[in-house]
Amino acid sequence: MTLSPSENNSVITETYINDALQADLCALVESALTEAKARGASSAEAAVNTSRGFSVTVRLGDVETVEHNRDKSLGVTVYFGDHSGSASTSDFSPGAVRDTVHAACSIARYTAEDPFGGLADKEQMATRILDLDLHHPWDLTVSKAIKMAQVCEQVARDSDKRIINSEGATLSSHEGIEVYANSHGFLGGQRSSRHSLGCSVVGQDDSGMQRDQWYTVARRAQDLDSAEAVGARAAQRTLRRLNARQLSTRKAPVIFEAPIASSVLGHLSAAIRGSNLYRKASFLVDHQGKQLFAPHIQIHEDPHIHRGLGSSAYDNEGVATHQRNLVTDGILQGYLLDSYSARKLGLQTTGNAGGVHNMIIDPGEDDLSGLLGTMGEGLLITELIGFGVNILTGDYSRGAAGFWVKNGEIQFPVDEITVAGRLQDLFSGVVKVGQDVDFRKNIRTGSLLIDNLTIAGS
Repeated sequence: MTLSPSENNSVITETYINDALQADLCALVESALTEAKARGASSAEAAVNTSRGFSVTVRLGDVETVEHNRDKSLGVTVYFGDHSGSASTSDFSPGAVRDTVHAACSIARYTAEDPFGGLADKEQMATRILDLDLHHPWDLTVSKAIKMAQVCEQVARDSDKRIINSEGATLSSHEGIEVYANSHGFLGGQRSSRHSLGCSVVGQDDSGMQRDQWYTVARRAQDLDSAEAVGARAAQRTLRRLNARQLSTRKAPVIFEAPIASSVLGHLSAAIRGSNLYRKASFLVDHQGKQLFAPHIQIHEDPHIHRGLGSSAYDNEGVATHQRNLVTDGILQGYLLDSYSARKLGLQTTGNAGGVHNMIIDPGEDDLSGLLGTMGEGLLITELIGFGVNILTGDYSRGAAGFWVKNGEIQFPVDEITVAGRLQDLFSGVVKVGQDVDFRKNIRTGSLLIDNLTIAGS
């Protein structure tokens, strides 16, 4: 792709999220609520969001793609007693807003009564919108973005002659704002940004080819790892996988490396989500107050981490978020509920409409090397493939790759294996949590040492 000089030098992420835009969006949702009230709705809620961003991808030193995106949408839900209707639009003109509200009201006439629906309770609305420092636009030209991606990939390719190909390096930058309002009088807006840089390369030796990748992501560009560091890490991770072997089927302890260990806690998040609980579609139905992990495990939710990727002052219903313990001394303390699932379960919303906000498992004293020493012999898993997890039964089976460990030291890479067990046993079998916490997701955890999983191999 060839870009003109003006395109190369234009600042493509100079902030367009400002006070004037936020005021306009606030007026937009308030006009939707006014229209809903005029049409006889007993209550209503409206959410509007707009975002802008770009990404550049280079491969083998050449520009492969330069993509710009700009999205916007307005969603309106109206309630007529126990009947509700929803509609959305990407047209923010006054006529389109009126038509959207009218469509939502028309839909509500044909929906069945649902006594569990409606707005979250008024007393649970956030009364103070915390500034969580989530908005950091990045003044970046196309040419500079391309250069950063090229440097990242080139460092990876130049690191070793066994790096023979590349899947490319991609730099992305986005910013946006969401405004939510409801007829309780709640009105809030949250601005945010997200920037990332990643690289994936292919290595080859006499045994065949392997690929791996690395990336960095943050709310603020200054918090990203350097392009050189990302490229070097991608190459190092690829090279260490060369000459991989298969294992025979066995049972052994495993370590989920920190970058993928968050998937284990992600299954916990899904299993305690209200929608799965009231549908009886989770193996953790009626498990609140019961032992789930070993007594040394502490897991909590902290929505108010400054610049956290999962941080939010309120949830998608305007309910105030707050710090809380999810697992204390291994005992499950509570669920992840929005107002609808809470009513279905006879409980109170936990401010989790839209998902979990920064789930964190407290790390232990050992780094990854210390966990390997504790394990002695077993499997270090660095990649998971496919999705074979049944939240209803807890059955767990996923393709994997990693390294066989003996005497606390990595012996050789392995691939084409499957790890299997039950989530109940994964959770209760967490022996140690590493200090090597991965901060790149809304679930933060170090590597997890888990006792005895089935490893299916050759």
